[in-house]
Amino acid sequence: MKMQRFLPTCVVGLMLLAGALVVSAQTPALSGRKPRVAVMDFDYGTVQTTVAAVFGTNVDVGKGITNLLVTGLVKDGNFSVIERSALDKVLNEQNFSNSNRADPNSAAKIGKLLGVDAIVVGTITEFGNETKNTGLGGGGGSGWTGALGGFHHSKSNANVAITARIINIDTGEIMAVADGNGTSSRSSTGMGGGGGNWNGHGGGAVDFGSSDFQNTIIGEATKAAVDQLATNLDAQAGKVPVRIIVVEGEVAAVDSGQIILNVGAKAGIKVGDQFNVMRVTRIIKDPTTGAVLRKMTSTVGVVKATDVDDISAVCSPVSGTDFKVGDVIKTVTQ
Repeated sequence: MKMQRFLPTCVVGLMLLAGALVVSAQTPALSGRKPRVAVMDFDYGTVQTTVAAVFGTNVDVGKGITNLLVTGLVKDGNFSVIERSALDKVLNEQNFSNSNRADPNSAAKIGKLLGVDAIVVGTITEFGNETKNTGLGGGGGSGWTGALGGFHHSKSNANVAITARIINIDTGEIMAVADGNGTSSRSSTGMGGGGGNWNGHGGGAVDFGSSDFQNTIIGEATKAAVDQLATNLDAQAGKVPVRIIVVEGEVAAVDSGQIILNVGAKAGIKVGDQFNVMRVTRIIKDPTTGAVLRKMTSTVGVVKATDVDDISAVCSPVSGTDFKVGDVIKTVTQ
């Protein structure tokens, strides 16, 4: 598969503290797994006024649309999407501002901390409704609400438009762009007076996944736009290189059954990663130059990261015992 601005395999090596981090990128077909992505809450600054008109207050429609999109991407199945709680934790730790929601560089930084292959950012470009009323024998008007006397006819159109970009977390480059548009229309004819707000939602939070919201005209348009966006993003999965991270480090301490490593998030480690722990039993050197040719090792066991900061990781044993300071760890995390 042809990659845009990417070689089929590229390797970058660097040293971090006492551990080595090697990152390579492969197409999903070569790596054997789906690209792992995080979806940032969509920016809705350009439609904030109309959002307030719809709901009667400033509802975070960006978060609501993101939650719907995550569900759609998981259902479509070409991406692996990280849990919302993991994303929120990193955003809180980094004091991430809502104003940075659509910023590729900020998103790339968050993506590195999460250990994902790419991050999705988006913008809501349209979120509104127009209602046209015609009547005989009474008042008429247009807008979100109408109160008419006598015979009247009304037609409402709701439109939602959203766009998303897939960001390379190493370069901040935009690898793919997709959009989604949704429209819903309703008409009604009646006799007598009276009218009301069609959407049925007052202030406060709105559950975009609920039938109460999705059965409204704006809910129908939102769902259609998100479904289209999810499909279009899913078709771009092949453009997202899968990052394979090889981490090497050492056991820095063993305390009450916990194994502390001298590498952490900066080396690509995240909670849940597992590591092979090995002990160097013999070092083979070149008899002429004295250069180390090979380190002979024996397997001690496997440990799993339970808590990670920038420069260290706390692990619990998965298998094996007798872990010691100086034991080496290595893994390939995908």
